Amino acid sequence: MLVSEFDYTLPQELIAQNPVPKRDSSRLMLLDRAASTIEHRVFHELPQLLEPGDLLVLNDTRVFPARLFGHRGSGGKVEALVLGKSPDGRLRTLLKAGGKILPGEVLSLVGDSIRIRTLEQDETGAWFFEPVSNSFWEKLEQCGEVPLPPYISRDYSPGTDRSDDRRRYQTVFARESGSAAAPTAGLHFTPEVLDSLARREIETRFLTLHIGYETFRPVKQEKVEEHLMHSEFYSVPRETLAAIETAKRRNRRVVAVGTTTCRVLETIAMMNEECAMKNEETREIPDSSCVHGWTDIFIHPGFEFKAVDAMITNFHLPRSTLLMLVAAFAGTAKILSAYREAVELRYRFYSYGDAMLII
Repeated sequence: MLVSEFDYTLPQELIAQNPVPKRDSSRLMLLDRAASTIEHRVFHELPQLLEPGDLLVLNDTRVFPARLFGHRGSGGKVEALVLGKSPDGRLRTLLKAGGKILPGEVLSLVGDSIRIRTLEQDETGAWFFEPVSNSFWEKLEQCGEVPLPPYISRDYSPGTDRSDDRRRYQTVFARESGSAAAPTAGLHFTPEVLDSLARREIETRFLTLHIGYETFRPVKQEKVEEHLMHSEFYSVPRETLAAIETAKRRNRRVVAVGTTTCRVLETIAMMNEECAMKNEETREIPDSSCVHGWTDIFIHPGFEFKAVDAMITNFHLPRSTLLMLVAAFAGTAKILSAYREAVELRYRFYSYGDAMLII
């Protein structure tokens, strides 16, 4: 399967640079897979488009202010984008500077508030590093900039007010800090929409997947199957697992809010299937409150979904793993046709853009 099969033409002006004034006023495309139909709605209508008894699962990760500016020992400027922890516990960051960065360099960021030492690069070009100054995470929360995606233009000069991005590039239900990118399908939710879902007897549950900035990394291989996904940490509370099991047993739909939620649900489903095939019980977790681990699952056409029955998602970049995931769920031809219609009708694309409900 060729990566070029997931390309489409998008006018630059349709890439949303700012969120709509009210979160739930974004447009919502409803794609019915079975009927092959498309409807055009508004996101605050979501509760009426779902069915009582549906189970909505959302990613409650919190974006940390991962972008930092500073200087090298030589005085040259440097920009850091902290990616978080790798599976082996080491800290990773992307670095951009005028010259070649070397292992062992000490970089001063945000004046001299944060200092880090470079260790070595990984296969993606990111740097492993160690903090030199104390209270690294606390200072990062205080001094860092919102890590907006590369397709959103911002003035990062000192003194520029970016408080609106700090508020809007975060879901209203964000809880545990750990993501370098937002779970953008969740950005459309408001307390009013969540209350309306509850009144409609649509259950909502949460899980956590900390999203790495690699989610924006383009697929460079020609063949889809040759791409390697990065690993991301997930945590699923036992009450969420129980709710999913109950929904499946009662033939109720499990609705994933976002591709990140989808990846976790399908990871857990695959683990359960493997345990069942080996005639083993699902492994117990020491803290007994959640199932957690790392996932590098790559969902593309040909994947057999075991957990997710419907999905809420944004409109994704051409040739991206996110587009491949929704194409696997809805069918490549249907998704690309829906994207062409979205372009014609001037939908807003990407992180601050409009949403799609696939049933």
